[in-house]
Parts: sequence; structure tokens; C-alpha cells
Amino acid sequence: QVQLVESGGGLVQAGGSLRLSCAASGSIFSFNTMGWYRQVPGKRRELVATVTSGGTTNYAGYVKGRFTISRDNAKNTVYLQMNSLKPEDTAIYYCYLAFWADYWGQGTQVTVSS
Repeated sequence: QVQLVESGGGLVQAGGSLRLSCAASGSIFSFNTMGWYRQVPGKRRELVATVTSGGTTNYAGYVKGRFTISRDNAKNTVYLQMNSLKPEDTAIYYCYLAFWADYWGQGTQVTVSS
């Protein structure tokens, strides 16, 4: 069974930075997409950023230029460097992995205070 373990969430002041990490384990196909989605109460889960095993990235427009996604294929780990955080970035952030199916982490809370 695929497992996704997230770390790095927490409380940060507006304008600050935070780095999320997610390590995947289990039987994982080498060609895959990993990334991050986020969700707030009353809204649908939405894309933050994804990166393929080949290095192709995709960002939501509201984070491009502030957030950077990266990955270590050997470790099956994806990172999200978040800079210039805003209160509206407050959400539960979910790690994502896809190859033949979609897999999700438990989510980690990111709270940006002003």
C-alpha cells in the first residue's frame, strides 16, 4: 500500500516562509506525478502545484512566483517551498501522488497569521 507522510506545516506570519515535505513509500511506478493541493472549509480541494517524475511543473496562478515545487526521485519525496505567505494561503495542504491511481496524504495545516 502506498503511504504519503507529510511534514513541515505550522504557523507562520504573513510574509514569512515555510517548507513542506512529503515522502512516499510503497510500490510506486517510476513515471508519476507528485504535488500539493489545499483545502479550506466549504471549498473544494484545489491545485497548488504538481511536478512529474520528468521534472515538468504546473502551478496554480495564485502561487506562481511565490511557491516552488521540487522533488527527489530517488527518495520519492516532493517539496513545496512557500515564500511571501499570505493569510489567504491558510489551508490544509495535502500531498498528492498519481500514476495509475490517485493517492493522498493525511494533510498538514498551514496557518498564516497577520
